[in-house]
Amino acid sequence: MKNTNVKRMVLLAMLAAVSYVLVYAIRIPVVMFLKYEPKDVVITIAGFLIGPMASFLISLVVSLLEMVTISDTGWIGAVMNLLSSCAFACVAAAVYKRRHTMGGAIAGLALGSAAMIGTMLLWNYLITPLYMGVDRGQVAAMLVPVFLPFNALKAGLNSAFILALYKPLVTALRRTGLVEGAAKRAGSGKAGVYLFAGALLISCVLLLLVFQGKL
Repeated sequence: MKNTNVKRMVLLAMLAAVSYVLVYAIRIPVVMFLKYEPKDVVITIAGFLIGPMASFLISLVVSLLEMVTISDTGWIGAVMNLLSSCAFACVAAAVYKRRHTMGGAIAGLALGSAAMIGTMLLWNYLITPLYMGVDRGQVAAMLVPVFLPFNALKAGLNSAFILALYKPLVTALRRTGLVEGAAKRAGSGKAGVYLFAGALLISCVLLLLVFQGKL
């Protein structure tokens, strides 16, 4: 039991470090001040492996580290990052914990996406006027044309990367002994999952190009 807890702590620390490195290295401008960072991919995978609380802890740590190191949005950005990551990753991980199958993972990602989109529409309406220094009515006018598609894009990219990376990552971690269980052979549905993830990723990339005015 003690050895298992140590392994979980090591895995949690490693995934938190990877998540922060992704924030530091990859920040893709989308529209206005909004950027896509792939940290939620790792945060959600941590939740799939350990549980929803792991996603919350990594979200909290990374949001605070980002605030004091590379962010220019201060405490407002930290709060928004924490809300966004937790809404997506914790919900997805909670669903996957109850239904530990590929179908459960897809359902969790879909519900996590919906939770994140709804949560961020509410909190962008409440908090973004403080950051932008504008009237709340101006932000309300941007909810559907700007914040809604941005968060849908973010959720789609996260979901596509998670579906593509989860199985190979788990297999690699099992070989290191950080995740319990023997490495399993790919199931018959693996190709279908990759096709779905690829189609979702292509759709999101096209949406990103539209956002940036390149299409």
